[in-house]
Amino acid sequence: MDKEISQAVISRLPRYFRYLGELKANGKERVSSQELSAIMHVTASQIRQDFNNFGGFGQQGYGYNVSYLYGEISRILGIDRQHQLIIVGAGNLGRALAGYANFSSRGFVVRGAFDSDPKLWGWKIGEVEIRPVSEMEEFVRNNNIDIAVLTIPKDQAVTAANKLIDCGIKAILNFAHVDLDVPENVQVENVHLSDSLMKLSYNIGRYERTHNKK
Repeated sequence: MDKEISQAVISRLPRYFRYLGELKANGKERVSSQELSAIMHVTASQIRQDFNNFGGFGQQGYGYNVSYLYGEISRILGIDRQHQLIIVGAGNLGRALAGYANFSSRGFVVRGAFDSDPKLWGWKIGEVEIRPVSEMEEFVRNNNIDIAVLTIPKDQAVTAANKLIDCGIKAILNFAHVDLDVPENVQVENVHLSDSLMKLSYNIGRYERTHNKK
């Protein structure tokens, strides 16, 4: 059985991957936890604890081999292999995501886009054609789709999610402002943009209150 890893650790792994990728691209061969700490604003102790959850990866007095660590985190995140995904909702946000180049560079291949608006059917975003939502279920079954990205209104999201789950979808990236109730074997990541803006608003106010006292 895999060791249970906290979501806090998992949420930091993509950041490690991104910064290590930058170091690798710049020709950096090894890095210490102190150097990573300075770049990422995470304590060196926390970095070592995070990596120890997966076996450590480093050597005392040497640090971490950048290329090796980058590859290991890629493997842990499961992006050393391709994932097939679809976009459900081809409005402005959906089209922007479908054309996002970093998806494919991280192993996420956008295979299809779906919308209920007949005016959009047949449009292409790069090589991806926008299709009717009525074709979504058959497409998912026939193309081994792993992940669905929902960029549709919340009143449509629950129905779409249930249909996708019935088709065997493994994960949903949910931009709809509704929390989805899904089986345990389906992974959901909620991206509520307004929640993030409200958090920013709070942090602006907190910063102003703190600094106005000085």
